[in-house]
Amino acid sequence: MSDQQTERTALAFGPKGQPLRLEDLPPPSTRRWVARRKAEVVAAVRGGLLTLEEACRRYNLSAEEYASWERLIDRHGLMGLRITRLQDFR
Repeated sequence: MSDQQTERTALAFGPKGQPLRLEDLPPPSTRRWVARRKAEVVAAVRGGLLTLEEACRRYNLSAEEYASWERLIDRHGLMGLRITRLQDFR
């Protein structure tokens, strides 16, 4: 592992405060996006574990979809990412 990856890993923390590593993130084949998994991806990008481009490529996301996850977290916290609550928050 390079020094840059080690440094980036140390700065990324999951939605419950736990340190995140690439191995802790949802697998690239994820199809069912629960709130926790979305929050982990956002935390990984914000913490520098992944770039936005890497996250979008890894999870087949558009930049707009990722940005909506960030907005919902910022406005409503983890509950904002729950698909069943989406209409309440938009």
